Amino acid sequence: MIHLALVVVLKKSIMQEFQSVYPAIVALAAALLALALYHAIVVRPALRRAGELLELHDGLISGGAGGAAGRLAALESGNTSLRAALESDSARIGGLEALAATDLSRCGFVRYDAFNDNESGLSYALALLNRQGDGAVMTSIYSRDGTRTYGKPVAAFKPTVQASPEELEAIERARSAAS
Repeated sequence: MIHLALVVVLKKSIMQEFQSVYPAIVALAAALLALALYHAIVVRPALRRAGELLELHDGLISGGAGGAAGRLAALESGNTSLRAALESDSARIGGLEALAATDLSRCGFVRYDAFNDNESGLSYALALLNRQGDGAVMTSIYSRDGTRTYGKPVAAFKPTVQASPEELEAIERARSAAS
């Protein structure tokens, strides 16, 4: 009988334990069910949409087959080669600008009659100047007895020695030719 009383006491004790655990098990099951519903209703569609957007992004960035990372690596490589080409071109342009500063890019030419009796117009003044107006003015005077040629230096569009009106006109034409 003690044995039976012990079994009854134990059974009652176990039932009380399960009765206090049942609400916790039910709450856990309800939480798991709510989590599964949230995952099915909210998370899965959001993950699917994010995957679609990632594929669209990769397609737009890559411009075709391959991913965005490959396209970005190609762009970076292209950028590096363009930067090297730009540096090379900048150095070349600097050299060309230095050369252009000393070239004879401005010319002025005036034909005239040095003597009133000739009227052939074979005399001339030719100004050959660089961008800063430095260079020379050449004059050739034609006469029946012969031809004489003279050269005079020019600095900043002004002759350094006395010049004739025709030489001054040739220098002015050279100045305005490139303006």
